[in-house]
Amino acid sequence: MTFELTILGSSSAIPTSEKYPTSQVLNISERFFLIDCGEGAQIRLRKMHFSFEKIRHIFISHLHGDHFFGLPGLISTRNLLSIRSDLHIYAHSLLVELIQPLIDHMKGELGFRIVFHPLNFKQPELIYSDKHVEVISFPLKHSVPCCGFLFREKEKLPNIRKEKITEYAIPVRQLQAIKEGADFTDEKGNIIPHALLTIPPAPPRSYAFCTDTAYHEAIAETIANADLLYHEATFLSDLEEWAGKTLHATARQAATIALKANVKKLILGHFSTRYKELEPFLQEARAVFPETELASDGLRFAVTSPPQRNGC
Repeated sequence: MTFELTILGSSSAIPTSEKYPTSQVLNISERFFLIDCGEGAQIRLRKMHFSFEKIRHIFISHLHGDHFFGLPGLISTRNLLSIRSDLHIYAHSLLVELIQPLIDHMKGELGFRIVFHPLNFKQPELIYSDKHVEVISFPLKHSVPCCGFLFREKEKLPNIRKEKITEYAIPVRQLQAIKEGADFTDEKGNIIPHALLTIPPAPPRSYAFCTDTAYHEAIAETIANADLLYHEATFLSDLEEWAGKTLHATARQAATIALKANVKKLILGHFSTRYKELEPFLQEARAVFPETELASDGLRFAVTSPPQRNGC
């Protein structure tokens, strides 16, 4: 099953000829979640061949323009394409006041419903859940209210070993109960334990998104053991004092959070345009946390599950 992050924009506040402001798409089992929507997001979506109709949930971390200025254009395009499915937006409650006048002046009546979900900037909170995935928001440390997001697969049911179905003549009607934890009793009254009949499921995968934040150790507990962590790294350590004043982070600080949270891989992004070369970010972070990569527009990061033994 797919679990893949695509970087649409990796720059900080100012777009460049090569990098757009922050925006990402996370594909979890063909559920597509748009995370932030900076300028140029819909252009990248088109270039990367994403379906606008499949973008039904948008998560906006905070109300600085480089994280949501692409949203009115995306809404307009969705309308012009005659998409009718609801669009859910998870953001600061003030976002409605900021973009509703623009929506009201779009050409033609909006053909779909926009459902706004206000974020909680004081403590972690479950903000989305379906049968496959859940999303938790959690507060970051920035100059305006700002949330990170943790996307986490739900625990899957185990598979039943195919050879055991034949060996114990297990009826089809009992397979679901066994998956859900039941033992099996054969015709002679022998009890075959659930653990003997099943293959443990692959561990749930997770992705943590932490943009526009100063060094903030409190998030380490919430994002602990994530497979992927995106953490802003606006500056290098020679500007750590300035990073503190502007409530941003350095590459080394991002790597320290990754280390403390015991994540598997760190992705750095939100680079200040003052830096023409990004290799120093990688070197600085890898000195603390070797499993570090740099975000770049159009780059994809996949989390694969370990191969499973034959089951059903």
